Amino acid sequence: MNWKRWLKYNPYKKLWSLIGGRPWTYISRDFYHKVEYVVIVGFTVLGYYLHTWVSHRDFWVGIGVLTVGFVLGHFFWGKKYIPGQEGK
Repeated sequence: MNWKRWLKYNPYKKLWSLIGGRPWTYISRDFYHKVEYVVIVGFTVLGYYLHTWVSHRDFWVGIGVLTVGFVLGHFFWGKKYIPGQEGK
């Protein structure tokens, strides 16, 4: 890529070119679908350690809120997953 073309890019697309040529949301979604189990186990371990700092009731309320948000996100705001989807 030449310098003149680089200067014409908008800042967000410049960032894209540095992190793989696609929006970071697509990259993170691809990563999640490739190692979903590792991500879930990691957040479970993080939750266990967080549980030692907050009350038992607050911990379970937080888990409930996250679960409802996760489910509603899939029902209402999710889009079809396309592996390797390109940005526009």
